[in-house]
Amino acid sequence: MAFGGALCSKEGRRIEEIKNVHEEKFVERFANYFYNIGGKHEIRPKRDTSLKHPVWNPIVNAGMSRKRRREEDNNCIVTAPAVSLPIQMSICKPAPFSDEPDAILERERCDYTSRISYKVAKSGRVRRPIRVYADGIYDLFHQGHARQLMQAKNLFPNVYLIVGVCSDALTHSKKGRTVMTDAERYEAVRHCRYVDEVVRDAPWELDDEFITRHKIDFVAHDEIPYMTEDGTDLYAWLKAKGMFVATERTEGVSTSDIVARIVRDYDIYVRRNLARGYSAKDLNVSFLNEKKFRLQNKMDELKDKGKRVMENIGEKRVDMIQKWEEKSRDFIDAFLLLFGRDGRLSHIWNEGKGRLMQALSPPASPGRDGSPTSSNSNDADEVASPPPCKAGRYDFSPRSSAKTKFSNSSSPQDFSDDDDDEEEHQSK
Repeated sequence: MAFGGALCSKEGRRIEEIKNVHEEKFVERFANYFYNIGGKHEIRPKRDTSLKHPVWNPIVNAGMSRKRRREEDNNCIVTAPAVSLPIQMSICKPAPFSDEPDAILERERCDYTSRISYKVAKSGRVRRPIRVYADGIYDLFHQGHARQLMQAKNLFPNVYLIVGVCSDALTHSKKGRTVMTDAERYEAVRHCRYVDEVVRDAPWELDDEFITRHKIDFVAHDEIPYMTEDGTDLYAWLKAKGMFVATERTEGVSTSDIVARIVRDYDIYVRRNLARGYSAKDLNVSFLNEKKFRLQNKMDELKDKGKRVMENIGEKRVDMIQKWEEKSRDFIDAFLLLFGRDGRLSHIWNEGKGRLMQALSPPASPGRDGSPTSSNSNDADEVASPPPCKAGRYDFSPRSSAKTKFSNSSSPQDFSDDDDDEEEHQSK
């Protein structure tokens, strides 16, 4: 951009220099011309006379028109013809009701004396807006309703769209219960961008009095016939007069379809509203169903928490695996230290086993003096505990009783069976 701007400025300076040279030559030639045609002009313009003088303006403008066009071409100035674009007005307020001042003023301004045919309205040669009327219930206002009103708004080049909405009492008696109240449906329709006026408590069947009062030129509705109690089409007389214009229905969406979706997913919507704070009484739900739905909500919350935990584990699985390997090594080392072949439990078992065997098996009896083993086993005798004392043989004869007394009065040294045998042999 800077390079292009430099070129344009340089070219402009060059053109300005050429222009000044041509201006000087033009002034000189023009002055000589007027001087030579009979001296009509007493004052001859000087060589350096500027072309900005008012005397030269008409001639200079005529002579420099070609130069100006060339200069504009050189400066890349393109003058485009003016195009009249439609003014896009922003919609800053809802459509008025039929009994409000804005709607009344527009209705009084309309000249309804002459009848407008469909062909004339389509040509766009009508000086006033074409007043088109569309009626309906418009419960759960959706894109199908908006598309139908858009078609009615674009039937002719200049359309003033009037929309009639039936009341709750009339709708419940003719068609059935609605989800939204009539006040809610009025507000939904009047905030649609294609609507210019809303008629509250619109009639189910149109008549000439209603058409004339609202100065309606055409009625827009789909081609499906709406039968009355007599079996005739509601819009038959309008079609005969040429005042009916058909619109297309939007397939795949309707108020009945939306209600069917709500009924199909009833449990989901009830659980959602219970979670949002609605009571069972507000939702017309029994006590047992309320507890069931709340339990399902808790289960879903637990599932979501478990899912989030698993996702977090998946993100941190590498760190967890490393930590698990470290902990497993420590666990294995501690297990081997406790339960291994040379572990603490093995030492404790061996020590306990040795003490138990020593307590259960008594040591051998000590050898006699002078025996070959007595001299060799002195150290063993010192370590081994003395043998238990053997009870003497009791004899119930007087001799044995005396001997018993002697043993009791004597030293506490025990006598063996061999000594008793020797004493008996000597007495014999």
